[in-house]
Amino acid sequence: MNRTLVQLLQDREQELRTRHGIAFRITGVASRRLGLIADPNGLDLARVGRTLPSAGSGQAMSDKSRESDINPATVQTWLAAAHADILFEATSLNVETGLPAVDHIRAALNHGAHAITANKGPIVHAYRELRDLAAAQGKRFLFESTVMDGIPIFSLFDQLPAIHLQGFHGILNSTTNVILTEMENGLTFDESLKKAQSLGIAETDATHDIDGWDAAVKTAALITVLMDIPIKLEEIQREGIRALSAEAVRAAKKEGRPYKLVCRASKTEKGITASVRPEQIPLTDPMSQIAGTSSYIYFETDIFPGLAITEENPGLYATAYGMLADFVRAVSK
Repeated sequence: MNRTLVQLLQDREQELRTRHGIAFRITGVASRRLGLIADPNGLDLARVGRTLPSAGSGQAMSDKSRESDINPATVQTWLAAAHADILFEATSLNVETGLPAVDHIRAALNHGAHAITANKGPIVHAYRELRDLAAAQGKRFLFESTVMDGIPIFSLFDQLPAIHLQGFHGILNSTTNVILTEMENGLTFDESLKKAQSLGIAETDATHDIDGWDAAVKTAALITVLMDIPIKLEEIQREGIRALSAEAVRAAKKEGRPYKLVCRASKTEKGITASVRPEQIPLTDPMSQIAGTSSYIYFETDIFPGLAITEENPGLYATAYGMLADFVRAVSK
């Protein structure tokens, strides 16, 4: 993800400068393998890339590669050493706490930098705190890449002032969608999962996807931000696709009611009702046609009864683009 973002920033550097008046340099890199590296004059990313060890090698950067870099001990000192104006945060999702992403974003905002994340955890576990901290600091906390890659879901509603979202439903997890599609095509569950992993869509441990956690976190994020109603993950009825057999999936497809892992949320007199679970979808519903890595969401509002967005099989750059778009939004205001 971070490598792709760097490549996209470099690819769009001239356009950002000429069209948006944005010039940038990358002054800090942090990862589990490299540690914290900072140089306020700008890092030579080609050199940093060459020193990045292969997975499991345990190789550290050579002394020579460290000569012009400041190597701080904490995220706070790293941000200060880098003279950071923007933090791009892309750690892995922690369903239970949202850490360490919450701490990283909090540190960036306290430092006086905009914070942009592709991690859904901070929205579910600390959205209001981080939103209010960003406002107090006169900075932006942005997260467009967290749901449907770089499609402008959250920023769309910034352009729809005084509109009231009543509910939504959709297909928001690519891994389960790929698995269900491959099961329809004749593979077993395990074979479908392995194919998703080989394509780089599923993690080695795909538990969060298969058991519906990823979709539930995305549902919670949409509710928390767009409906302005905080919701805990345990309040969302959650069922993954683990119990679905290949036979049942193929039979459902044959009868014209294919299985999809569907996210739903709606306002009621008592608050919010939300769920993530496999559903058989009739062919008259656009969700029935969502296959592979595609995603779909349908919003119900008081002004627009139905507003739908479909993302067709996004490529490698889609999630990184969401972070780049947030970058432009942050520094253009």
